[in-house]
Amino acid sequence: MDTYIVYFDETGDDGSNIKSSNQFVLTSAYMNANSWQSNYDIVREGRRQLKDYFGFHISEEIHTRHLVRDKGLYRLYNWSDDQRRDLLIDITKLICRLDVKFTNVIVDKTKIKTSDYNVLENALTYNIQRIENTSHGKWNYLIITDEGRLPPMRKTARAIRTYNPVQSHFGGVQNIPIKGLIEDVLAKESKESYFIQLCDFVSFFADLYYRCEHKQESLPKRVERIVDRTFVKRVFVTLKTGDVLNLKASNNHDYGFVIYPR
Repeated sequence: MDTYIVYFDETGDDGSNIKSSNQFVLTSAYMNANSWQSNYDIVREGRRQLKDYFGFHISEEIHTRHLVRDKGLYRLYNWSDDQRRDLLIDITKLICRLDVKFTNVIVDKTKIKTSDYNVLENALTYNIQRIENTSHGKWNYLIITDEGRLPPMRKTARAIRTYNPVQSHFGGVQNIPIKGLIEDVLAKESKESYFIQLCDFVSFFADLYYRCEHKQESLPKRVERIVDRTFVKRVFVTLKTGDVLNLKASNNHDYGFVIYPR
């Protein structure tokens, strides 16, 4: 049986209130362990090219929200708006060279109707369920995430090994425990993991896509200065063409987005 490695990162606040964000996006990237080294080599070489073209140092973390908004250390690069757009395009193309699949789960907090709805717990459960379903029991997997939300993610992953209620096609709920997950959820700092950073990138654009296309909202002004609705849509057209999206996660969405509450 093959083993896969799954990386996680998120966009938005996982609290139930909507003061800081209206939705929470949890993105995973899974790859066969046998593909890990080749994927790493591709990203490493891609980062060297980004350094040659933009001066973007190989060890610098890709934090997409800050990159787009020109915040923090990114301001030291003095990139023009066009350069930042070109950098985002090159990262998108780099992702498409990988043997990887991304699963995007979105919890729309404006649609939550109960006070006990746990945003992170549900988002992680839905994401792991999709990975489990995709594996069809043919491979198992390890999960790696950054340290920020490790304790509740570990707790949730442990719980659904025993009790994982799934809506039955015939009505009612079935308990289908998670079987493919190896070990507890493991931690790694995002700055030390190219793949967590790429989850951050995809998650950030999934959040923007949901705002634009599902909620028909305007993008934040500091974001729209760099990426407009057309740019956001082109990112996902490119990712789909590159075959790096887990389209099987949802049959009801062109890019496989899993959206709750329904």
